[in-house]
Amino acid sequence: MLAFLAAFFIALAITLAGLPWVRRAALALNLVDAPSQRKAHRTPMPLLGGVGIFLGAILAVLVIYRGEPEPTVFGVLLATTVVALTGLIDDYRPLPAWAKLAGQLAGFLILAAFGVRVRLPLPPVVNYAITLLWLLGITNAINFLDNMDGLSAGIAAVIASFILLLALANGQFLVAALSAALLGACLGFLRYNFPPARIFMGDVGSLFLGFLLAAMGIEPRFPDNSNFVTWMVPIFLFGLPIFDMTLVVVSRLRRGLSPNTAGRDHTSHRLVRLGFSSREAVLILYLFCGVLGMMALYITQASIVEGYLVGGIAAALALTALVWLERQWKESEGT
Repeated sequence: MLAFLAAFFIALAITLAGLPWVRRAALALNLVDAPSQRKAHRTPMPLLGGVGIFLGAILAVLVIYRGEPEPTVFGVLLATTVVALTGLIDDYRPLPAWAKLAGQLAGFLILAAFGVRVRLPLPPVVNYAITLLWLLGITNAINFLDNMDGLSAGIAAVIASFILLLALANGQFLVAALSAALLGACLGFLRYNFPPARIFMGDVGSLFLGFLLAAMGIEPRFPDNSNFVTWMVPIFLFGLPIFDMTLVVVSRLRRGLSPNTAGRDHTSHRLVRLGFSSREAVLILYLFCGVLGMMALYITQASIVEGYLVGGIAAALALTALVWLERQWKESEGT
């Protein structure tokens, strides 16, 4: 337990101490997010906050492993570094979508080489295909979620905390160490990003967070229950990012827009349209993510009937919420 506490506090301290320097560097290099009509901030906002998250999490893991992490952990660190570098390049000079996907594909290939993949009772090629789709989907869902001060990092912190609990409960200490370090780094970043933000994480942060969380999300094992039920655990853990991305993609396709188009049509923006402040919208989404995390904990102990009953109810509620939010948007836009 001391090792996980050490990982958490080292990551927290490095991120808290490093971000002011990162902020100065971003301003000096003019790596800023300029104001525009679709953005809430009115002055140029420094990017590269994700560099602080990356350094905090990675250095914390390296310290507790004394610079020689286990092969699986090394593979995860190497893969996430490749993805983070892709995001850093994109922050400096925007990359086409295919180039960012290529960086994520490279990360997947590294993870596969180190044996990090879905392990359902299916042919290996199917498990690798599911792993790739999961990594790409969750990475970009977290990237999509980076649309309001404090939102993406806070949701990542909530998810990491539940992965930490699951890993500790099932004796998976490698996953627990990564989760503790990421949780500390996210909380350190929130000190400067919670509304009103003083720095943004940029793609270097959102892609790093998304890819690392996605990799950690497929690693927990639940030997006391059946895979026929526990496959739903990651779906619940990442339910909020999945819901937000689904809502945005469906909405934009309905309006004849590319899903990759930037816009103020995310779940958080719709809550603001309903009358909540930005801070209230972020806190509400934290709460929903926490509820989904508790449901994930329940699924680990549920019978097959209980698990699918809960899963079915959750899916029905999510579909209802999606339809209602899109109808509210349609009425407000008059389309």
